[in-house]
Amino acid sequence: MINFRPLAAIRLLLMGVLFALPASAGAQPRPAVVDQLGKTYGLGSWDKVEAVRYTFNAQLGTINLARSWTWEPKTDQVTYEGPDASGKPMKVTYLRSQIGSQPDDVKNRIDPAFINDQYWLILPFHVVWDTSATITDEGQQKPPLGQASAKKIVMKYPSSGGYSTGDTWDLYLGTDGRIVEMVYHRGGPKKPTTVIAPWTGYKKAGPLLVSTDHKGTADDKPVHISFSNVAVKLTGSDTWLPAK
Repeated sequence: MINFRPLAAIRLLLMGVLFALPASAGAQPRPAVVDQLGKTYGLGSWDKVEAVRYTFNAQLGTINLARSWTWEPKTDQVTYEGPDASGKPMKVTYLRSQIGSQPDDVKNRIDPAFINDQYWLILPFHVVWDTSATITDEGQQKPPLGQASAKKIVMKYPSSGGYSTGDTWDLYLGTDGRIVEMVYHRGGPKKPTTVIAPWTGYKKAGPLLVSTDHKGTADDKPVHISFSNVAVKLTGSDTWLPAK
């Protein structure tokens, strides 16, 4: 889930299928809360989104990292601005459909970082998109960090296939349908095995609702993930709509 190394990529929440895929014939029925979650975060307007930009910021102990992205989902073009493997500033643009022809640094470090950071930003969409995962509605339960009860839904990935097999996400939803807390359980032996984070700092970027602040713990150690410079560009417009 989180692997902090000096002058190296921070890889958090590295998950399975990244983009919307049709449900397979054997897919299990999903609870109604799945579609409700997508609507709450603006998934119904996703086809109007031409580009998304954001800076992923991570702090764990003395390590601080910032990575900036511009993603054009219709073409799956990604632009990365941040440290290279040695910590020096770099910028690169690539098509994810052609990742096999990219340099090793893009294939093995930058694109996994993109998947990780994008997953933090639009996790609610993956609840809808990632049809290989099993979703269950556990009803009202007490979140680990909160005082009041919240609707708990559990998303569990299968034991094979995808980037991070067997991982489980516990998402706690408030009365407004927004995620208020998240607990991640790693399916494998790598550390950390558990991440607990609140979802705060909600803002609207065009039609999309995003949580920009996650100050929690990774295996009981403080970790702070946040987003800055979040903006959306809609199809047919050259204007960026900043999150506010």
